[in-house]
Amino acid sequence: MERVFGRPLVTQEQMRTRIRELGKQISADYAGKDLVLVGVLKGAYAFYADLARAIRIPIHIDFIVVSSYGSKTKTSGKVKLVTDLTESIKGKDVLLVEDIVDSGLTVQYLLKTFAKKKPRSLKVCTLLSKPDRRQVAVPVDYEGFKIPNHYVVGYGLDYQQQYRNLPYLAVLDLTEDEA
Repeated sequence: MERVFGRPLVTQEQMRTRIRELGKQISADYAGKDLVLVGVLKGAYAFYADLARAIRIPIHIDFIVVSSYGSKTKTSGKVKLVTDLTESIKGKDVLLVEDIVDSGLTVQYLLKTFAKKKPRSLKVCTLLSKPDRRQVAVPVDYEGFKIPNHYVVGYGLDYQQQYRNLPYLAVLDLTEDEA
């Protein structure tokens, strides 16, 4: 029997089903367009890979690395672009792929930064959304799941760089000292 870590919040099968639905919707919405799928690393890597495989139109892929948490469980409020895109997005349709949108600060920063690069369109796709944690209003065009205000790990999301490899999403119960 497989050992389960944490309280499962979203199962592997629920994610698989929802990602297929998102892939179908994105494929229809971007049919005939020059789509660049931009993964926000590290947290979005698992979702990004599965989503890219679920999209049934030609796509370009690229990645960026941003940091706003460090080793903490709450955002520092300061977003830092660690690694930028490798190709130009000027005149292209860009879909940012995030693991989770909670405060909205990272997405707000990325939308402003990418808008300066003059894409034809710029939208956001996230696996998880925590609307109760929003500090700034940001558009989320494609959303996997709305979740309550819990710290979650698995499927790319981490706690101090651990638990990213869980095949499901779990609530991580932390004491005040750990958070």
